[in-house]
Amino acid sequence: MKNPFTKHPSSINETYLTHLIHALGYSALFLFLAIITFIHSFFPFLFVNTASTIIKKLNKHLEKRLSNSD
Repeated sequence: MKNPFTKHPSSINETYLTHLIHALGYSALFLFLAIITFIHSFFPFLFVNTASTIIKKLNKHLEKRLSNSD
């Protein structure tokens, strides 16, 4: 039986530790996005394009990572 802790990371050519670091980074980014969009909902003149700009960059980054894992 394959180790469940390494099955997914190895499928995208990462070690467990590398995957952990990347996933924690994405988690921190999502938390930041949640905070700024929460603030933006009350003060629409703040962070007008911040979240969408970050999400577009993140999407490009993820697509590049996925294409490199093939």
